[in-house]
Amino acid sequence: MPRVLVIRHHLEDTPGLVGEAFAKRGYDVDLVMMSAEHETPSLDGYDVLTILGSKHAVYDPIVEEAWFGRELQVIDEANSRGIPILGICFGGQALCRYFGGTVAKAPTSEIGWTEITVKPGIGLSNGPWFEYHFDRCELPAEAEVWAETDAAVQIFALGRNVGTQFHPEIDEVQIKEWMSGVGGEETRDLGVDPDGLIEQTRNEEPAARERTQQLVDLFLARQN
Repeated sequence: MPRVLVIRHHLEDTPGLVGEAFAKRGYDVDLVMMSAEHETPSLDGYDVLTILGSKHAVYDPIVEEAWFGRELQVIDEANSRGIPILGICFGGQALCRYFGGTVAKAPTSEIGWTEITVKPGIGLSNGPWFEYHFDRCELPAEAEVWAETDAAVQIFALGRNVGTQFHPEIDEVQIKEWMSGVGGEETRDLGVDPDGLIEQTRNEEPAARERTQQLVDLFLARQN
């Protein structure tokens, strides 16, 4: 049975709808932590690498010294072994940076369920998809842009790898975790009602599940 290694950076993060989509396609899904306190994960026995989001910025030198430098080494190893990577938000930005692009502050943050503009012929829904980011990718020349908004590139491909700026994994369980405690306070400080986000996520989840399966299928199709 094929296996997916999912790297997370916070205990409250899970692969959610993305993990569910992989599991429905016959993959075993393993979840590991990447942080200053945790060892660098091994890719032995894995067929796919997925990297989730983070509260940190990929251009923070303190974060890079503490653990992100090791994460770039994992990406390098995956690339050398031919293991495709699905990068989500921070994970997508890590892909961008590894392949020679840059990441910088976006002109505006995007928080909440947002329609994106998908390029013709990609075969993916415009959403809405769940956004929670303050930075954006400035992609290397060889990247294929699949979708964008005025604020940022939203989906891109680099070889067999795919990066998203939004969070296709989000479901009601996870948004409740995010909005508890500090996450809810931060969201409220940004002018967004956390209870409203939870309710909207609950309503969007059935359709978001279908959209996420569509995204995972597009990612897996690049491996053939």
